[in-house]
Amino acid sequence: MIRFILIQNRAGKTRLAKWYMPFADDEKQKLIEEVHALVTVRDAKHTNFVEFRNFKVVYRRYAGLYFCICIDIYDNSLAYLEAIHNFVEVLNEYFHNLCELDLNFNFYKVYVVVDEMFLCGEMRETSQGKVLKQLQFLQTLE
Repeated sequence: MIRFILIQNRAGKTRLAKWYMPFADDEKQKLIEEVHALVTVRDAKHTNFVEFRNFKVVYRRYAGLYFCICIDIYDNSLAYLEAIHNFVEVLNEYFHNLCELDLNFNFYKVYVVVDEMFLCGEMRETSQGKVLKQLQFLQTLE
């Protein structure tokens, strides 16, 4: 089960935080800082998942952004690594070449994409075509 999803830049600014487990606000901030400190210092030749507290953080770096998913320790890391890649490809297609500014100025659209792909801490949809079709439909309603 997914505990939280974070998108952070190299400087540690959080561009998206989606929580599927109740945490106090000060605990959330502490988790954000600890995850950033954990993933930014890792060498590129290491794996993209690391044990963190009683969980596991699966992350992937695209340009200057770190996409992190915190999962249960016994969940399949490779499945979530692929889910991150799938999520980034959907964002890239939806925003026509994703950049950090898209995450800043269209954060509400990014949350819609997250909600289309992940539900209640589980993967909801893996088909990029279905997700993009649903997002196009939602844009027509605006």
